[in-house]
Amino acid sequence: MKLRASLYIFLFALLASLLVHAQTAKPAKLAIRAARMLDGKSDTPVMNPVILIEGEKITAVGASLLIPADAKVIDLGNLTLLPGLIDAHTHLLLDMNGSDDSMFNFVVTESTAARALRGAKLGREELEAGITTVRDVGNSGVNGDIALRDAINNGWLPGPRIDASTRALAAPGGQFGRLIPEAQKIIEQEYVTLNGPDSARQAVRQALYDGAECIKVIVNGSPANVTLDEMKAIVEEAHTAGVKVAAHATDDKATRIAAEAAVDSIEHGYVISDDTLKMMATKHIFLVPTDGTVQEYLNMEFGHRKPTPEERAEQEKQFTTWVAVNRDRLQRAIKFGVPIAFGSDAYVTMPDETRGQVSLDTLEAYAGEGMTPVQIIHAATSSAAELLGWQSKIGTLEGGKYADIIAVPGDPLKDATALKHARFVMKGGEVIRNETSRP
Repeated sequence: MKLRASLYIFLFALLASLLVHAQTAKPAKLAIRAARMLDGKSDTPVMNPVILIEGEKITAVGASLLIPADAKVIDLGNLTLLPGLIDAHTHLLLDMNGSDDSMFNFVVTESTAARALRGAKLGREELEAGITTVRDVGNSGVNGDIALRDAINNGWLPGPRIDASTRALAAPGGQFGRLIPEAQKIIEQEYVTLNGPDSARQAVRQALYDGAECIKVIVNGSPANVTLDEMKAIVEEAHTAGVKVAAHATDDKATRIAAEAAVDSIEHGYVISDDTLKMMATKHIFLVPTDGTVQEYLNMEFGHRKPTPEERAEQEKQFTTWVAVNRDRLQRAIKFGVPIAFGSDAYVTMPDETRGQVSLDTLEAYAGEGMTPVQIIHAATSSAAELLGWQSKIGTLEGGKYADIIAVPGDPLKDATALKHARFVMKGGEVIRNETSRP
């Protein structure tokens, strides 16, 4: 008995020692090297860069840095290193199928739990495409985005960092428009209805209590918009708590209300006057242009249904005009000094593309609308990080920040659509994808 007791004591002591060692052991050291790097800060590439990593964080970045003898080396050859991309306008719990579907039908046929599981799939696809952080701005049922964010943060499943908003705040009807009385309770599954400034303040407080890290407001309404007084109350309450406000605003009236209330970003902003753009520049309000190419709009319109030649020709004509309008608005915004952040607004299943690939198609739209490669890179990295208020953690490659890193072929300074073809993806020091031929 004494021998057995002594053995138990020895094994217990050994286990305790191993646990203490595991808790105090230094994180593994990694070194990533490649042909060039765009760090998200400078417009000039760093040649022969080395990024040193311990655990989740970058410890040092520079050209031809000395690599510690005990570091594991990841050699990415002729690829270009960049910060992990940031999509500032996602809907990971919404996945519709073109014009033969509607958001109302989606909401009444899928539970929040089912949508969160779908969001896990779509989030993984975003991450694998090189989008390591997203700002998810509603249409997630009742706090489904919070559940997904927390599951990822707890390490239960792979996915991007999520800046979650919970349900969007909106005027009566939300984005569903007029519904019969029996159907109106469905609105509350997607939106928190506002009725005056006091109601707006309470809605912000409830969102914060539910776990929101940003507040989304649908300024455009049917039949009525959110009022300026309501918007001011929302912004004041959110900013008091240190939380940003994103405003869905698509026309001149709604964008002006949002800008006068001093929101942090205007989402979409398809029609904005010069006066409102100048106000946005003065107040440092970001524009998140959720633009698409003609082909992307056609895919969204028809989904998996093959249109007739006449249908396609008519829609192509309309979308060509729409893209020209988007280009004019974007170029005026840049001219007046409005900060730009990348946001895809991807919510539709596209033929033969993952959600991550669909999201990055927006970068192609920006290029077609005249943004320079450098402008696009900043919009998807450092500028988007600033919009989220996470610039101390992500958005650039420098010591102390999370090791969120991608590597792409080619030269993104010549063609920013190279960002659509990441061959290496790392989030927080963990390799997500490595499709290179080198060890």
